[in-house]
Amino acid sequence: MPDLIQEHGISAPSSTLPKKVSRRQMLMTFGIALNAVAGVLFAVPLVGYIFAPAKRKEIKKELEWITLGPLTQFPEGETRLATYRNPFVRPWDGDTGNIPCWVRRISADEWQIFAINCTHLGCPVRWFPQSGLFMCPCHGGVYYADGARASGPPPRGLFEYVFRIEDGQLWIKAGQVPTLASPPSQACADQPKRCACA
Repeated sequence: MPDLIQEHGISAPSSTLPKKVSRRQMLMTFGIALNAVAGVLFAVPLVGYIFAPAKRKEIKKELEWITLGPLTQFPEGETRLATYRNPFVRPWDGDTGNIPCWVRRISADEWQIFAINCTHLGCPVRWFPQSGLFMCPCHGGVYYADGARASGPPPRGLFEYVFRIEDGQLWIKAGQVPTLASPPSQACADQPKRCACA
């Protein structure tokens, strides 16, 4: 047969034809690709989890003091509802990023700022100026004007924010909402309870 090819000037088939891929090779390649995709899907959240605390600390340092407004907005002897924007808000948070708190101005330099949440199960408390009490509508928790527990199921008084007064503005440390797990006294343990942290 090689003589026949040479006589008629037909060239021999080139050896550059693609090799036939065996089923084993194809499945091996597919398995490696699938494992690579699974590895990436596992690694991305793991890397995010490892490096998230460092990023959170950077953000927290920058955004922990939030203004509630000018001092003139809070008359002496009154308790008013104020709202601030959560410094760690996400685009999908919407109105839930607006956090209310109760501001009590006792005198010119004496203030208390309370988290709006009941210490029992976190329902929002309301201020009733007629009785001088904060009341929780969920389970009947009652607090005195100074935030101390009066009656009901709450285990303690209302949580207070650490605050400061600067340039005629009232500022609160809002990087973290006070809870039983992280009360504000841990963030500012060396400061008196009703004194502004500098």
